[in-house]
Amino acid sequence: MRLYEGDIELLRTLAAAPFLDRSELAALSGRSRAAVYERVDLMSEAGLLDSVTHATALLQPTRRYCLTARGVRRLAAEEQSPVIRLLRTRPVSEQWRRLLLQRLDAVAAIYRLTESAAQSVSPLRLRWFRAGPLDAVLDLPEGRRVAIVRQGQTADRTAFAKRIHRLRETRGFGATLLLSPDETRLRQAQRLLGGAPVLGLLALERDLIRCAPHAAIWRPCSGSTRMTLHEALSLAVPSSGLSDEPPLAHVSTPRDLGSWKRHPNWLLPARLSPTEKRALALIGDWLWIRPAHLAGVLAVSTRRLAHILSRLQELHLVSRVNYDRAPRLSLTDDGLASLARRDRASVGNARNRWSTTPIRPAHPFAWRNVRGARARQLLRHLDHTDSVHRFVAALSKHAAAESLEIDQLDPPHRASRYFRLEGAVRSVQPDAFISLLAHGGKRAYFLEYERRAVRPVTMAARLAPYLRYYGSSRPLEDHGVIPTILIVFEDEVAADHFRRVARQEMARAAVELPLLVSDRRTVERLGPLGGAWASPAHPRPISPL
Repeated sequence: MRLYEGDIELLRTLAAAPFLDRSELAALSGRSRAAVYERVDLMSEAGLLDSVTHATALLQPTRRYCLTARGVRRLAAEEQSPVIRLLRTRPVSEQWRRLLLQRLDAVAAIYRLTESAAQSVSPLRLRWFRAGPLDAVLDLPEGRRVAIVRQGQTADRTAFAKRIHRLRETRGFGATLLLSPDETRLRQAQRLLGGAPVLGLLALERDLIRCAPHAAIWRPCSGSTRMTLHEALSLAVPSSGLSDEPPLAHVSTPRDLGSWKRHPNWLLPARLSPTEKRALALIGDWLWIRPAHLAGVLAVSTRRLAHILSRLQELHLVSRVNYDRAPRLSLTDDGLASLARRDRASVGNARNRWSTTPIRPAHPFAWRNVRGARARQLLRHLDHTDSVHRFVAALSKHAAAESLEIDQLDPPHRASRYFRLEGAVRSVQPDAFISLLAHGGKRAYFLEYERRAVRPVTMAARLAPYLRYYGSSRPLEDHGVIPTILIVFEDEVAADHFRRVARQEMARAAVELPLLVSDRRTVERLGPLGGAWASPAHPRPISPL
């Protein structure tokens, strides 16, 4: 195939940024979409390009392209450079390609940011980083550089804080763009980036993907001003001193993606559908969940869920065990590794906490025989775990029936909030955090499902962390709204006693809690968003909306 100068530029762009789709490739190369679509098809037929189909819950299905071994050799010949030099200086080797494929969901989000930036800044160059605090860097005109950091859904709070600390110590860029998965973690990241030597700007990943490129979605670390991406990039100052990463020790020419007889795990982000990815993430969030409860949270039929689970089990990502007279779902070690690598989290830490692999395979399955520490804890208190799953599934169904969008649904390990009070680190550790986009605006809730707080002393101890938390300014700082605390008891008598204790404790602490109390049977009868609740001050039934 004869290559023109424009074709060589397309190959160079894909060599620097593998797995661009054609729209993104047109934006970064500066060529028209029609020309890119035509030439990409011809180069694919000539064997210079390979491709995968990819989609997420936010991104529509698209085909993403990379250079084949023939394409790498052809580009090296056009540049009159040895192939090994190309493999070592650009992310086109087999090793680099596997790394990017494992992170393809994150890669696609960063490419969407790059495409939007290319509409207001030219020329523009993207550089990927394998490790360290950065995901990528945008090289802008006049020696300006912008660091890009993406916070993944499964990123550990402490590990990400350390990553931001290392970012603050890194020199060589004039601004930082940080993508967060939800409002709570965006506000946490704002506090972490506050006072950094360079300007930090943050946005929700879903806003970046759903909104137009000129939308004002970027927020500074302080203040309420929001700005467009063009305005954010214009604030980057010229910088120097950022060196490229050392090349990989071992590189090889890439294999054809269709040549794999058995699809490896690093191809999973391209093989799974958005619904399958969401199911995988939900099982990771709500370990030991029953299929019936997962269907409620996922908003699919039982038949559709059976098909999804069958495929995930076939890929050895999900396991099913029968325990306590019911089927339970969990992620395999491969499933945990897939989510961790997607979000640049530690695979070892994920397995130490959440692995459900038996410690002694020959022994009966029991909570003591589960490898992961957090997985053991959830299985040991399975009645409580089941109750929380049941409530979350019922709330998801009720919200769908009321045409309400669930904006955020966090399991216990992400629902916890830490804050400093009187020189000590305090926390509230609810069973879930839920954020709804209701007709009148945003609503946020902490869920506490109580099975053991039946004595007044125990009830007061349960309230103490919330009295400290709501006595500070942190609830509004963390969420943008004041979350309502939903507390569910097993029986109506315990709920009545708790309302009385809550009135006494709030009066003693001089802190008014946005507290609603109910019991399991009333919630099941009227629904989590129905008139099943009563406040300590007013016993008449009310809705949390």
